[in-house]
Amino acid sequence: MNLPALLRRRPRLHPVQRVRQLTSRLLRWYGAHPLHLLAMACCFALAGYAAVELLTGRTLAVALWFIGAALLHDLVLLPVYAGADLGAQALLSEQGGRTRTVPVINHLRVPTALSGLLLLVWFPLILNLSKPYTGDTTLNEHPYLGRWLLITAALYAASLVLLALRLLRHRRRSRPAGPRVPGSAGRTRT
Repeated sequence: MNLPALLRRRPRLHPVQRVRQLTSRLLRWYGAHPLHLLAMACCFALAGYAAVELLTGRTLAVALWFIGAALLHDLVLLPVYAGADLGAQALLSEQGGRTRTVPVINHLRVPTALSGLLLLVWFPLILNLSKPYTGDTTLNEHPYLGRWLLITAALYAASLVLLALRLLRHRRRSRPAGPRVPGSAGRTRT
């Protein structure tokens, strides 16, 4: 063993270089940036706190709800919306016969997902299933269905406008560029 090499002092690194060295070691060991590890630790701490608060006093009811929701999603909802997505893709690919450069299916997926999320969160009020709501808050639950339908229509309308803009931009970019004939309205010389 080379004792003088062990006794030699390592060169002192600048603090910034030391942080970069530690970051690169952590990146090799963990596989992601240290901020990702910190964010994940915070998320797990928050989830643990929420679980402790939620399970206090009604453990069986929460466990049954969680298992029921997981089974409902995996056995009923997932096949339904996966099938609907495949059907929409098949319908969109059959029309036109050529390959689309703008992914039209995404302009259906996003508003559908957002509308479904709103329905999932607010369905007791949208479907008038919340019995204690009116008594507890003295608010009426009847406008929720109309508001949800308006938000859904606005999401689809915004998606349609965005799709039209994307198609227009693509059409302008794919137009052949050639010398223009003076006095003609946008015609190219052949």
